[in-house]
Amino acid sequence: MEKTIAINAGSSSLKFQLYDMPSERVITAGIVERIGLKDSIFTITVDGEKIKEIIDIPDHEIAVQMLLEKLINHKVIGSYDEITGIGHRVVHGGERFPESVYIDDQVIKDIEALSELAPLHNPANVTGIKAFRKILPDVVSVAVFDTAFHQTMPPASYLYSLPYSYYEDYGIRKYGFHGTSHKYVSERAAELLGRPVEELRLLTCHLGNGASIAAIEGGKSMDTSMGFTPLAGVSMGTRSGNIDPALIPFIMEKTGKTAEQVLDVLNKESGMLGVSGISSDLRDLEDEAAKGNDRAELALQVFVDRIHKYIGSYAARMNGVDAIIFTAGIGENSSYIREKVLRGLEFMGVYWDPALNQVRGEERFLNYPHSPVKVIIIPTNEELMIARDVETIKQNH
Repeated sequence: MEKTIAINAGSSSLKFQLYDMPSERVITAGIVERIGLKDSIFTITVDGEKIKEIIDIPDHEIAVQMLLEKLINHKVIGSYDEITGIGHRVVHGGERFPESVYIDDQVIKDIEALSELAPLHNPANVTGIKAFRKILPDVVSVAVFDTAFHQTMPPASYLYSLPYSYYEDYGIRKYGFHGTSHKYVSERAAELLGRPVEELRLLTCHLGNGASIAAIEGGKSMDTSMGFTPLAGVSMGTRSGNIDPALIPFIMEKTGKTAEQVLDVLNKESGMLGVSGISSDLRDLEDEAAKGNDRAELALQVFVDRIHKYIGSYAARMNGVDAIIFTAGIGENSSYIREKVLRGLEFMGVYWDPALNQVRGEERFLNYPHSPVKVIIIPTNEELMIARDVETIKQNH
């Protein structure tokens, strides 16, 4: 029996999901948190039971060793030989990686070289890759890039109207993120609609603490809201989304902050947290708004307003839409936000049923049968996409 493990390594965390392939059955999943800090937390689910252990885990290599030992100890696998593929999520592949690739020494060097485009993420992703290669050197390893799906965007979508030499010399352009999620939900939507993805115009709304909207035409990304970094686009949990770039020197002058400190504010103290002054967690804001807190209500309104703008502009870009898809933590679970986003879209053929919208985390159509534009909640499954890509590359390698 072949097993593939999907890995998402952060700077101090390591998420994993083990699949039986090709059946795509999830055997186990878990997360290692606070790697490199005291009281690290190792959580694994075995036969539906969550097992949590608090223990110091100094680095990713020890985390990987522990993970593999736990799989043996809990009799999830009989030996390491059962693991025949490892898929690693990598945030930034730049223009170098338009699709998932088999990992060799050169690929690792290329991912490290792209770290200047994703300094918080790529180094952590590489750490996870190296840790697994050291312990399981002969297992096929595959890198799956957040940016790859958006490499089909035309130049008019990805270029900024800056001196063209900035793009040529420094790679300054829109890259887009959450690509694995947008790809998964677009393919799943085609299955649910019973139509080839090549015929469809889809608007996918990946709404979580980080949020992005994508215009997908014929199964290919033609535009997306995140840009050179994941800071661009809609308002998010703590990220500002798009602002007037002239604000950065203005804020520096007024506050005495450096450019780096202002960027830190835009990434970590803005968005719904910044506007509300309360929290970056949507659930907290919904609770506060229900109690009549105006700032909480305003933060939610700003969030929805920016999503609306992208839906309208992307519908115009594709000359119409066949379906709008909601996914990720907020998109899947918040009936409140879905309602606010959908309200007023009747002009473009969106007719949805408020009763159907009262649902959390469930795959479901929300539209009335006669609605020309379908509305679907599709829980995302980036780990499954990673496992599928591993299988494809294994067969060709």
